[in-house]
Amino acid sequence: MADDVIWVGGGSGAGKSTVARRLAAKHGLHLYDTDAVMAGHAARCDPVSSPHLAAFLRMSMDERWLRPPEVMLETFHWFRGEGFDLILDDLARHPKPVIAEGFRLLPALVPRPARAVWLLPASQFRRAAFDSRGSTWQIASRTSDPPRALANLLERDRLFTERLRAETRALGLATVDVQPGMTVDELTVRVEKLTDL
Repeated sequence: MADDVIWVGGGSGAGKSTVARRLAAKHGLHLYDTDAVMAGHAARCDPVSSPHLAAFLRMSMDERWLRPPEVMLETFHWFRGEGFDLILDDLARHPKPVIAEGFRLLPALVPRPARAVWLLPASQFRRAAFDSRGSTWQIASRTSDPPRALANLLERDRLFTERLRAETRALGLATVDVQPGMTVDELTVRVEKLTDL
């Protein structure tokens, strides 16, 4: 799997999907979007192997998103790698070569050696990306305290990005710091070079 899968992971709002779609089109790669298979994977996970997912599914929106961000980070099932085996199963059957993208691609779980890069968005870049998509309030608006829920979500995602930064550094894996003002073209070129496309 190492030679025919390119991995693009990173924090939410970093531009992973846009970059992966561009590179897939340019280089004739198949695309595997981990966000698109989340619901199916959640349905296939069992409570024994995915206890955090099982707990999450039992929670109300307030219970999920009005908790302290640090608790949200530590208990969010996908951040803990639950269901990652299903990603590997999918990719084993997926047409190759393929570019896989999504926040679920945790540095310690991606098979090595790998052609892989993680995009680490600055907080300002992430918020601008959410605003431009119109998705900023999508989750938070379904709680009893949308401003608090949004603040929690943004902080949780910031903490997740910092965790990715520490893990990739410790493992010697490639990253791109995604800063305000960086264009999609610039980001695509950086990812292209780091994955030897």
